[in-house]
Amino acid sequence: MSRYRSRSILLAATLIAAVALGACRDTGKDGEGRLFEISGKLFVFNYRLARATYVVTLRPLQPMGEGQVAVASFQDPAGGAPLVVEQKVWPKLDKVTLESPALTCVIKNKPYAIAISIKGSDGAVLQKIDTTLMSTEDQSILPDRPLVIDQLYTANPDLAGHPDGKLPGEPKPDCSKGI
Repeated sequence: MSRYRSRSILLAATLIAAVALGACRDTGKDGEGRLFEISGKLFVFNYRLARATYVVTLRPLQPMGEGQVAVASFQDPAGGAPLVVEQKVWPKLDKVTLESPALTCVIKNKPYAIAISIKGSDGAVLQKIDTTLMSTEDQSILPDRPLVIDQLYTANPDLAGHPDGKLPGEPKPDCSKGI
């Protein structure tokens, strides 16, 4: 290999590394004033209860103030208005967990929007966080009805003879608006 070509390759590799490091660098300006960051987000498919939910956890980056509230707006996979959840921020806890109401029509590999606002005790928005979440499974993996009906895990009598939780002829939700 020629000396010129070796230098060109080395220069190109150095340039690529510098650009990559520059893209990852936190200038401090963007992170300044941020109160929270997302520390986890997932779809929870509770097979026993035949329900799916969004769960997002936030990690505080600064001491939390009294009276703060996290408001999450989850895209409804079935279509229609977003599902809104409001959660008080407890200053002594090391995380904030936001969970949606039960969902229908979750589709595998489709991105769903989540918008989170952190509000102060006066109602002013202190921070906004926008993200998306994709499921690795379709909601069709869930049974048609809950497998249990109480805290004692009593088997659901509606599913007698159907251990997989699938009932022949069971009406399915209309998911045409969410597609």
